[in-house]
Formats: sequence, C-alpha cells, structure tokens
Amino acid sequence: MTGNRSRLVSIVMPVYNTEKYLAEAIESILSQTFADFEFIIVDDGSEDNSAGIIRSYETRDERIRFIQLAENVGEARARNAGLAVARGEFYACQDSDDISLPERLQKQVSFLQSRPEVGAVGVHAHVVSEDLQRQRVLEPPERHAEIMLDHFIGLLSAPYLCGALMMRLCLVLEVGGYDEAMHYSGDCELMTRLLGRTMFANIADFLYLYRRRSGQRTTHDNPKRDRDMLSTRQRRLERIWGEAPLETLERLARIKPWSKLSWRERRAAKRDIIRLIDSMIAAEWVEAGDRPHLIGAMNRRLERVSPRIWQMYCHWRRHRFGR
Repeated sequence: MTGNRSRLVSIVMPVYNTEKYLAEAIESILSQTFADFEFIIVDDGSEDNSAGIIRSYETRDERIRFIQLAENVGEARARNAGLAVARGEFYACQDSDDISLPERLQKQVSFLQSRPEVGAVGVHAHVVSEDLQRQRVLEPPERHAEIMLDHFIGLLSAPYLCGALMMRLCLVLEVGGYDEAMHYSGDCELMTRLLGRTMFANIADFLYLYRRRSGQRTTHDNPKRDRDMLSTRQRRLERIWGEAPLETLERLARIKPWSKLSWRERRAAKRDIIRLIDSMIAAEWVEAGDRPHLIGAMNRRLERVSPRIWQMYCHWRRHRFGR
C-alpha cells in the first residue's frame, strides 16, 4: 500500500472479467519510465480470477491500491470509486485489456507540467488484435481547436482515445466525475462537461496499444448503447447551441471515413459545421485566429464523405493549386 504518501499521478483502472489480459495491462504500468504514481485497480465484481491476479501484484508493489466491489456496478461507478481515493495531481486512465508503452506517463506528465492551460492530453495509439498484432493506427489531432471540432463530428471518441487520457484531477472532480447513469459512453460524457473549461491536446507519439477483441461491450449494437451515445451527442451540442436538432446530430455523426453523404446532406453538414465553428469562437472555446484552420479541417473531413467524383476533383485541385 502507498500509506499516506502522495503521488504525482493517480492511475485508475476498472476491471471486469479480463483475466486473460490483465497481467499485461498491469505490467505495462509497472514498467513505466515514470515511477511517481499510485495505481488504483478497481475490480468491478469480476466472476473470473481477475481479483486473484490483482492481489498477487498488490503484495509485490506498494503503489498498487486494490478496491474490490461486491457486485458489478458498471465502468462509470467503478472509475468514480477509484477517483474517490485518488490523491494525485494528475489522473491517468488505463483499460484492463490494453497496454501503455513505457514512456507514456513520462511524456504526458512532462506535457501537462509545461502547458498549464491544457487540462487533458491524449496520445497516438496502435489498434491491435487480441494477440497484439497491429491492425491500424489512431492519430487524433494535436491542436486544441481541431480537437474541439472533432468533439462534434464523426465518432464520439474521435478527438482522443479515452483509455489513454491523462487529466488534471481537480478538473475531473470539479465537474463531478463520471455520470453513473451512462453505461456505454461515460468517458465521452465526462469530456463533454469539460468543454469550455480547459484546453485539450494529443501527443503525436505512439504510446498505447488499444486491443480490439471479441466480446467487448462497446462493440455490440443494442438500444441502451444507442441511447447513451445519442444522449451524449445531445448534451454536447446543447452546450454550445442551446439546442440539439436530431437531423443535425445524425448528419454530424455520419462524417466518418466509411460513410458517404449526398450532395444535399453535404451542404447541410457544411452549414452545421460553420455554425459550430462560429459558436465556439463566440463562446471563446477556441481563438478567432483558429477559424481558417478549422475551415480547412472541415473541408478535409467533408471531402472524405463526399461522392466519389467530388473527391477526385478535390484531390486534383489540391495537388494542382496547393489548396
């Protein structure tokens, strides 16, 4: 146990039936080049041997703090249980089936210490299979303004990989931690309440392995998941517009690489995004000087979901005229 000693970073990892991957996740934290942390592992009523694995590590490393919940209460409540005892200046997320590469914590701590205006920082990541074969990369934007834009379009977690975030603990506690009514998008909903309160960033280094495996709860389509996702999108748009038209939510959600919008939908999406950009500037969530960059980011994202002929034209124009 860590006793009464404060650590700079509090890592909270909820665990539910991940005995197959748990040791790798724990070892990846204990092998970090940065060592001034407490590692709060919350067993969320696992039915496998996860608790036994955690206990075996707890006896070997005093930085591990083990919390065992009597029943499965969900990820949001499990994370809040960890936050309730956290004493660090920074709060780092970690998922129990993923792997943090050795320099992850050191680079995130150094970044936050050098950039006091930033409250949350993520990293680039490799998406890997169950046996850690690399499948693709996740390269979320580095700049605050573009991260802000990506909160509203495409995937909910597009601006960063939630499992690899490091945040200032005081900010997370100020907004009340995780919404325990959210079973499928609690981390994204938390970030929604941080909008306008702080700046965001991503480090352009690959410092995390995000494991995609069969049986993950978030990969299953079901009504509860859909309701959580829609509710989070509504809360985000209402934060900046004061309203959240359903047709706008659906249109913005479709701006992702494997979707295609009709000409009419594309024009409507462009109007929506320009309104978003101007609203964020008016609310001082982003700087007015970021507008040209955000318009460019909008055009790139819309090009990816445009009909094929238009994509070919945009590609030719960009290389012919450099714009």
